[in-house]
Amino acid sequence: MSSASLDTLDAAPGAKPAAGPAKTDPTAPVVVPARRTGQWTAAAVVLVLLGLGLVSVVRNDAFQWDVVAAYFTSASVLRGLGLTLWLTAAVMLLGFALGTLLAVLRLSANPVLRAVSWGYVWFFRSTPILVQLLFWFNIGMLYPKILGVSTVDLLGPVTVAVVGLTLHEAAYAAEVVRGGVLSVDRGQIEAAQALGLGRLRRFTRIVLPQAMRAIVPPAGNMLIGTLKGTSIVSVIAVQDLLYSTQLVYHRTYEVIPLLLVATLWYVAVTSVLGIGQHYVEKHYARGTGTGR
Repeated sequence: MSSASLDTLDAAPGAKPAAGPAKTDPTAPVVVPARRTGQWTAAAVVLVLLGLGLVSVVRNDAFQWDVVAAYFTSASVLRGLGLTLWLTAAVMLLGFALGTLLAVLRLSANPVLRAVSWGYVWFFRSTPILVQLLFWFNIGMLYPKILGVSTVDLLGPVTVAVVGLTLHEAAYAAEVVRGGVLSVDRGQIEAAQALGLGRLRRFTRIVLPQAMRAIVPPAGNMLIGTLKGTSIVSVIAVQDLLYSTQLVYHRTYEVIPLLLVATLWYVAVTSVLGIGQHYVEKHYARGTGTGR
């Protein structure tokens, strides 16, 4: 018996013969990764510019960072921030409640209801929010009394801000909800009809939960936009965050640091809302393979 046969018999049962060194084809082309020198150069330039800009902002005494720190948590600023957050929450809740109703009317089989809903959305999306606020603020010129009560007493600046922003927000919310409902597979609705579910139960149990995947991203953007958009109510003397800082710098003439106070608060709150939006989107994307 040859030595090769003896080596084979001595090997453990089931063992595979040792593989020899891999042979490479000398004629095969060699793959060399792209260097992307231009991309790394551009990234380095951007980082240098960002660093120079940051150093300039930090070391520039004109920003008066000590004044920013002094007013950042002052009582007047925090009161303005509280009113801004309250306005945002109230307008979003009322706006989406009215917007959902408008979306349902827009999807109705009744042509009159569809036309009314379409007309509302068309009108409030066609006029600037500032014009709407100023109109509601001066509504007393058209109707001095409403239900026997003076319009000036009935519609104060905060009430006008809520009404004006809500009516404006509802027009956009209606389109967001309508788009989400239309994104639901028609077969899901037909299956619910086959099970004998009523229209309301179909909407709340079948359509809306699935539509939320399409509704949440634009709704989150609307929430952040509404938070920043509330700053416009300062034109009708509502003491929100921006108006509160304006009252201070009109007295102290420290315009830049007080505007920085408002800016930093807006950035902080919108960042928190953005994180919350991410997790809400992730929740409604479960089971779809799109959650990140």
